[in-house]
Amino acid sequence: MNLRRYLVLILLLVIVYHVNAQQAPAAATRSTVLKNITLIDGTGAAPKKKVSLVLEGDRITKILAAGVPAPASARVIDGTGKTVMPAMVNGHGHLGLLKGNKAGPENYSQSNIIRQLKKYESFGISQVLSLGTDREIIFPLRNASQHGQLPGATFYTAGYGLAAKDGTPPAAFADKAFRPQTPEEAVKAIQQLATLKVDFVKMWVDGDSTQPRLQPAVYEAAIAEAHKQGLRVAAHVYYLEDARRLVAAGVDVLAHSIRDKEVDAAIINDIKAKGTYYIPTLCIDDFNFAYADQPEWLNDSLFKASLEPGVWEMLISADYKKQQQDDPNRQKKINAFHTAQRNLHKLDSAGVKIVMGTDSGAQPVRAQGFSEHLELQLMTEAGMNPLKVLTAATRNGAQMLHIDGDYGTLQPGKKADFIVLSADPSQDIRNTRKIVEVWRGGKKILR
Repeated sequence: MNLRRYLVLILLLVIVYHVNAQQAPAAATRSTVLKNITLIDGTGAAPKKKVSLVLEGDRITKILAAGVPAPASARVIDGTGKTVMPAMVNGHGHLGLLKGNKAGPENYSQSNIIRQLKKYESFGISQVLSLGTDREIIFPLRNASQHGQLPGATFYTAGYGLAAKDGTPPAAFADKAFRPQTPEEAVKAIQQLATLKVDFVKMWVDGDSTQPRLQPAVYEAAIAEAHKQGLRVAAHVYYLEDARRLVAAGVDVLAHSIRDKEVDAAIINDIKAKGTYYIPTLCIDDFNFAYADQPEWLNDSLFKASLEPGVWEMLISADYKKQQQDDPNRQKKINAFHTAQRNLHKLDSAGVKIVMGTDSGAQPVRAQGFSEHLELQLMTEAGMNPLKVLTAATRNGAQMLHIDGDYGTLQPGKKADFIVLSADPSQDIRNTRKIVEVWRGGKKILR
């Protein structure tokens, strides 16, 4: 055989090999089965006992009833004594600002954002909405995060919020915020946000009597333009009358509790009719006065692990305790917290859609990770059923973010994002803190 024929034969053999390789069926993905678990699926249904969760790749494929054998080739993990619930969604957080015992734009960096996303994830929070205090670098990071190219929790951003000129929040904290003074300026701000493809719009509406406030004509124009652009709007609120006007204007999310007065039947009916989501953020009001005494979570190991360096030492210091004890607005803050609790109970009882959110990451005392678990406890103490609280922290948050096709519940076809706990939080909501493992996309993460 001459050299040319030999080379042609080799080439033909290579082609045949590659064609056969492409036509050969792919090896079947080996299933993973978490066997004999208690499953809280996030729908609000009662926990399912002694079931098995079947995973293939990054998805849930089956939920097997007690006694049904796992697939023969599956990798089986014994989950006896464990409870599995969906990974949580934080509907109101902030990224990149917090570092040590300071919070501000000077801390904003890619490395700090990624560090915080990894912290959220390690505490069982897989999705976070960052509301209105972000900077330019957030947009490419957001794109990478939502395509699974960043470690840690997946995040969504409102970019730069809208606030009153010289009003809340101060410019030193939210230096990129738009400060529209006319409806026309508000429309222009929303159009700029739309070009950035923000996931949400954030506006700050409240403020005390000494501060300028975003006027109704301005925020009404902003809400209308946002909806025209296909964007949803979350509002920072405190006062009942502000909330009433915002709901009438079509705001999609009330991102804090109403705290000055108890809600009445009229606003409850309006919130329900409009389908507005309500995020109570009870923990931030508790943090405003709790350290005048010794809160029950102060020595919790999970709490300590969530804090930035130096913050625990600040919280236990005599100076910080005295500062809260001597706060002239202390009683007002306590009253606001109790009003928030009563309003949550009323709104939940009426069937309003509640979402867990914490405002974590905006101040050193609002620790990312633990705040979310404390929020669940405070929501329960306000009168919500633990299963409804867990649904607020999972399915409802995913629905608010329009990601419930993949996240928020543990059902066949959904992403395998879940928390493995050593005890059942439907019996005691504090059991969400008893984290054994966190899984994302069908894989156990390193914590």
